Amino acid sequence: MALIGKIRKQRWLLIATIAGALFLFIGMLAFDKSTSSLLGSSRTTVGEIEGRKIEYREFAGTQEMLYKNSGSDGFSDRAYLWNFYVDEAIVKKEADCIGIGVSKAELLDLQFSDDDSKLSPIISSRYRDQATQQLDRKQLGQLKDIVTTGKIDQMIKDNQLVPDFKYRWAHQEKEIVKDRLQRKMSSMVEKGMYTPTWLAEVMDMEQTQKVDFLYVQVPFSEIENKDVTLSDEDYKAYFEENKAQYKQKEETRKLEYVAFDVKPTAQDSADIRGGIEKLLPSFKSTDNDTVFVENNYGTLDGAYVKKNDLNPAIADSVFSMPIGAVYGPYLEGNSYKAAKMLGRKLVPDSVKARHILRRATDQASLIAAQKTIDSLKTLIESGSARFDSLAVKFSEDGSASKGGDLGVFKPGAMVKEFNEVCFYQAEIGKVYVAVTQFGVHLIEVTQRYGGETGVRVAYISQDIIPSQATQDAVREKALELQEENKTLESLQKSAAAKGLTIETSPALKANDYTVGPLSAGQGSREMVRWAFGNDQNVGDVEKGEVSPQVYSFQNQGEFFINKYVVAGLKSIIPAGTPSWKDVKEEIEPQVLNRKKTEMVKQQTQGKDLASIAAQYSVQVDTAQAVSFASAFMPKAGGAEPKVVAAAFKADLNKVTGPVQGNTGIFVLSTINKTPGTSSGNIAQIRQQNQMTSRSAARNGLIQTLREKADVEDHRSNFF
Repeated sequence: MALIGKIRKQRWLLIATIAGALFLFIGMLAFDKSTSSLLGSSRTTVGEIEGRKIEYREFAGTQEMLYKNSGSDGFSDRAYLWNFYVDEAIVKKEADCIGIGVSKAELLDLQFSDDDSKLSPIISSRYRDQATQQLDRKQLGQLKDIVTTGKIDQMIKDNQLVPDFKYRWAHQEKEIVKDRLQRKMSSMVEKGMYTPTWLAEVMDMEQTQKVDFLYVQVPFSEIENKDVTLSDEDYKAYFEENKAQYKQKEETRKLEYVAFDVKPTAQDSADIRGGIEKLLPSFKSTDNDTVFVENNYGTLDGAYVKKNDLNPAIADSVFSMPIGAVYGPYLEGNSYKAAKMLGRKLVPDSVKARHILRRATDQASLIAAQKTIDSLKTLIESGSARFDSLAVKFSEDGSASKGGDLGVFKPGAMVKEFNEVCFYQAEIGKVYVAVTQFGVHLIEVTQRYGGETGVRVAYISQDIIPSQATQDAVREKALELQEENKTLESLQKSAAAKGLTIETSPALKANDYTVGPLSAGQGSREMVRWAFGNDQNVGDVEKGEVSPQVYSFQNQGEFFINKYVVAGLKSIIPAGTPSWKDVKEEIEPQVLNRKKTEMVKQQTQGKDLASIAAQYSVQVDTAQAVSFASAFMPKAGGAEPKVVAAAFKADLNKVTGPVQGNTGIFVLSTINKTPGTSSGNIAQIRQQNQMTSRSAARNGLIQTLREKADVEDHRSNFF
């Protein structure tokens, strides 16, 4: 009661406290609402391009639809898809501004025109007969019927089309429209590129005027880097003259890291060899070689190989083995193998054959094709019909008009399944069925030519890879280094003390998924995400920090770790023009070469070419009839525009230089100048220059639009 009384006496304080709490609560709600409005879009938006928002669900769904069966790591797919979204948005904006578009009729023509030249390059490249590499008009006709008659939904419902066909086709239409608009804009820009007569005449003179000069080329390597002292002023001077080259549109960061390679030990190799040895008795006695080989990482097909096609290290032994015998283990590349002799036969050098093909693009058409081929096979074997007559009537191949005749061909000329029937199974006068990527074939070999003994061999194999124990041991070393060093300075000192190499990455962008020579993929991507503070488990990262994670790497298709990496953040380079310190490592080679040129100048002052050549143990060379337009010096190893410009500018028979070239330091003496004369080919020169200019405009247009576009990229928040 006493407490309640006190509260009543101080009720003004209670009211103020409650009011304050309500005020703070409302303020927090307002702040949260405003924050949500500011940040909410980036929480679900992968990016915004010229006002076009790309939501995460759209981006991820499209990636899944387009690349789910690509077998890639996903990172390059996302980059390609993002670039498509960027290009589509900026091309559409520019097209709207200048009033160009693609009508429905034009889009239809781009997809299905009977005139190949009017088809979109996207259609022309994607719908080709794999056998002939010609445009597959039959498939295109079927697609036209599906798309233009509104059959898509019903065919999907009847399982005649994949469920996402409609969305795939819609995306392809976007690609076609974007490509068409881009080509229209490029064409408009290209046609604006014109070479006036006066410019063609100047170019003509530049091409015909020539210069001859003597020169001494001192390779940059002639002066060792350790003999060159660079000051901060040297770096600053070079950077100030060239800083425009280093301006960047977005922030970059650099990492320093120590990589621990995981390699199989001698014990790992011995264990793998022992594993193959234990399999030899079962390999020899098995009555199902196919299953045994599949279960033991081996290879087995229907081919009979000649002696020269076997591994020379085992060819003599294998060829002399009886059928059923096993040879091995033996080392081949990075694997231990064993080989089993399965059979011998005479393999022709070439055959003459004919076939009937029924094409198949899905399960339903494959079943139908098999039924048709089986019926035709029965007709031929019973003598009720001739092969050539049936080929003319039923074959869906270009050879149909010739009765299915394929002429004479050698091993390997046809796809694997077809090749095996013709060279290893077929007897003259009999017909055989083969299923290939093109459909179902009925095959008859009509003639065999030559022959040499071949053997059919089964192999079991095991790659020599690091064991799990070896991987764990290397990981422990990496963890120990990471746990002992929480700063980059400490990591550098520790690595030096242990004889470990510390590497520096190139400047990395927020969406990069490759770090220098480290393999592209998840490991590199995780390093970049950490460096930019996008790792949600860590948050913001400061320069000089060492990552709390040890990163693991494995090559695509392999199932073991081949590298562990400990990394620290070396530098943060903001967008815009960096300081010379930010790019010190990048410009150091150029600064060194400039300093070496100054040193050569001091060392060669007042000397003739012969003395300079003797001083650096090189020779005096001659460049003859060099034009200002090409500036190519064959003996020097390539184009040297600065050197050629100096030769044209120099007085005759005077030693000039040194000149810092692309391949070394040059001291030269001009001995002859041939004035330019009119070649009379002004029209041709104009045409050539216009073609070059238009090509440059075509290739540079989209890049320029990208650089000028208003793009917000939030991909690194999601991937």
